[in-house]
Amino acid sequence: MFLQIHTLTSYHATLLNRDDAGLAKRIPFGDQTRLRVSSQCLKRHWRENLHQTVPLPGGLRTRHFFQREICQRLIDESGLGQEAATRLTQSLITLLLQKSDKPKAEKPKKGKKAKAEQGELDLDLESGEASPAADTEIIGLQVKQPILFGKPEADFLVGLLTECAAQGQGAEQLLETRLKGDKANFKTMLRQAGHGNLFAGVEGALFGRFVTSDILARSDAAVHVAHAFTVHGLDTEVDYFTVVDDLNRDEETGAAHAGDMELGSGVFYGYVAVDVPLLVSNFTGSDPKDWRAQDSKEVRQVLGALIRAIATVSPGAKLGATAPYAYSDFVLLEAGPQQPRSLANAYLQALRPRGNLTGQAVDALAAHLQAQEAMFGPTAETRTLATTCAWTDEPKPQSLDNASAAILNIIFGEASDGHPAAAL
Repeated sequence: MFLQIHTLTSYHATLLNRDDAGLAKRIPFGDQTRLRVSSQCLKRHWRENLHQTVPLPGGLRTRHFFQREICQRLIDESGLGQEAATRLTQSLITLLLQKSDKPKAEKPKKGKKAKAEQGELDLDLESGEASPAADTEIIGLQVKQPILFGKPEADFLVGLLTECAAQGQGAEQLLETRLKGDKANFKTMLRQAGHGNLFAGVEGALFGRFVTSDILARSDAAVHVAHAFTVHGLDTEVDYFTVVDDLNRDEETGAAHAGDMELGSGVFYGYVAVDVPLLVSNFTGSDPKDWRAQDSKEVRQVLGALIRAIATVSPGAKLGATAPYAYSDFVLLEAGPQQPRSLANAYLQALRPRGNLTGQAVDALAAHLQAQEAMFGPTAETRTLATTCAWTDEPKPQSLDNASAAILNIIFGEASDGHPAAAL
């Protein structure tokens, strides 16, 4: 069962996502180069929004996890001295950031860039998560690369270290016994300690966490996010700006500072696919095959919040200079067991603006969807839609909240009136 989310969002003069040179990100697609917003950028902003809207444990993506979240909490909450807390935390780092014992095929080493492409570095380039491993560089209690840890994991590890510290001289040996002896049951240990199954936080359950540690639990991404791109060709402008020194106007007739930044505008197509059984599994610890038998309340809550975040939360650099805030004008929600597919190819031939560009984009998407279904048959079993544009086909447009609730009711087999409905 998959939930697919398609959006069209129009942005005015903005710099939504920059590359390492400070220019707007772009990508060749079809017949022209387009403006682009990376999936990492999109997920980052959605995660921050979910922290504010969903009352479930989140995660901490940081290099300072052991220093500020573990060691400092040991001192503040357990009354442990600085030296003892540091020593125990260092032992924890050694145990957690060790490389897996599983054999790994040898790969040719051709420099840092090649290592990154081959996955030999500790950073999972696909999900943006750091992968704890034996060769992770550690300076004191600080890890070189940001690693995603869930709040439940932090609470559990602080409690475990506190328990070990009570043993006095045998603290480090007890820690090793507890973690290495039960490494196959780390998630079970968390649940038994009352920290639930969201060991890597909501973002870990949604977007996954790749780790090579023997002890830490891996979480597969249930939400797959495409890079957003403009439905038309790249069209940017370099904005030249100056700054006047208010206290030196008599002596300085020109600008005290001059700079520039690249700005672009356009209609962006966005696409997200959600593996619903895997998401339920990440939330409940069940086998994905048994997802229908699980309590779906929290999953529904998070998916509803995610749909709203996708439609209303804007990525953007230069917030103060461009106010890059926009809501989607078109949100198509699809559900069904069919293999997910993006509708990006509706824009292989870049649109040439004629009047309402968003309306053109909606028409192109509808035509491409009809052509796909004429070739393959139904590519989804149900759809709901929210849009500000003209739409004469099925489904009938409705508010975003109603469209979101309707698709989730159908997926999880619950009608809006609280009575069972026919699930897909």
